[in-house]
Amino acid sequence: MGEVLISSPTWGNHKNIFNDAKVPWSEYRFYDPKTVGLDFEGMIADIKAAPEGSFILLHGCAHNPTGIDPTPEQWEIIADVIQEKNHIPFFDIAYQGFASGSLDADAASVRMFVARGMEVIAAQSYSKNLGLYAERIGAINVVCSSPDAAARVKSQLKRIARPMYSNPPVHGARIVANIVGDAALFKEWNAEMEMMAGRIKNVRHKLFDSLSSKDKSGKDWSFVLKQIGMFSFTGLNKAQCDNMTNKWHVYMTKDGRISLAGLSLAKCEYLADA
Repeated sequence: MGEVLISSPTWGNHKNIFNDAKVPWSEYRFYDPKTVGLDFEGMIADIKAAPEGSFILLHGCAHNPTGIDPTPEQWEIIADVIQEKNHIPFFDIAYQGFASGSLDADAASVRMFVARGMEVIAAQSYSKNLGLYAERIGAINVVCSSPDAAARVKSQLKRIARPMYSNPPVHGARIVANIVGDAALFKEWNAEMEMMAGRIKNVRHKLFDSLSSKDKSGKDWSFVLKQIGMFSFTGLNKAQCDNMTNKWHVYMTKDGRISLAGLSLAKCEYLADA
C-alpha cells in the first residue's frame, strides 16, 4: 500500500497508530510559525509531491493541536490536488459539532469531498462531542466508488476487526443511537454542543481582548480568534512554556498548545498577564 502523509504537527497518537500498524508515514507542511497560521502553499506542494495513490490524513475540523483549519476555498484546492494525484483522503473527525457548534458546518469539508464522487475514509469519534471518552465509541466510514468496491472494503474491515476486538462493546453505541435516533434528544444535544462551542468562543474573545490591551509590543494576537476548537497553538517556544509553568504555574504542553476548554472567563486575565 502507499504511505500515509500526516500534517506537521498532528495529534501525537497518529504516529503511534501508524507505527503500530507498520504503515510508513511522512509529513506534509501545515503550521507556519511566522503567522501562527496555515502554511497553505507548503501543504499543497507536499501533497502534490507525494507518490500517486498516497493516503492523505486530514483533520475534518478543529485541527489538533493547532486549531488551524483551511478555509472552504482552501479545502476546494486541497480536494483538487488530491483528485489529480489519485490520493485517498483519510479524515480524522474528533470534534464534529464541537468546533463551530454546528454538526453541518463541521462536516462541510468531508461532504465536499464526497460530493465530488471521491472515495473517502472517515474515522469518527464521539468521545468529545458526546462526552463518551471511556466508552471508546466511534465509527469508521468508507465511501466507495461502486457496490463491488464497498463489498471488498467491508470484508477487509471485518478481517481487521475480527482479531482485534471481534465484537465491540455495545454500551456507548446504544447511548449514541438513542440520542441520534430521537428527535427531541437530538435537538437537545445540538443545543448543548452549540453552548459548549460558544463558551470556548467567549473564552477566545476574552483572552484576545486581555492580551491586546496588555501587550504594547504591537504583536498580532488575532490568531487566537482565527483558530477553532478546544485548543490554541500559542506560538510559544519550550523556554517560554517553561517560564509560564515555573513562574506563573500555567501548565501547557511544551509545543505551546493550550486547552481552551480548561480555561474559564475568570482566568483569562491571569493567563494574559503570564
